[in-house]
Amino acid sequence: MEICEFQKFIDKKYGKRDRERGTAATFMWFVEEIGELATALAGDDHANKEEEFADVLAWMCTLANVNNVDLEKAIEKYTKKGVEGYK
Repeated sequence: MEICEFQKFIDKKYGKRDRERGTAATFMWFVEEIGELATALAGDDHANKEEEFADVLAWMCTLANVNNVDLEKAIEKYTKKGVEGYK
């Protein structure tokens, strides 16, 4: 599945509710998932790591959808323009 397909899938399934929640509350959910990923990374449960990575990606798509950001277009700064050096 392409990034744009997943972002559209998330929007179709959750978009109405996500937009009602708004950016601030959506960002808080995203941050909570980042915390859960951090905890999973400290452990040895690979399945839990996969689950938390999936949750973080889904909430990233949600946050992008709420803010009308096309993630595939946004990552072109890495995929099409090239990246020189380190940031």
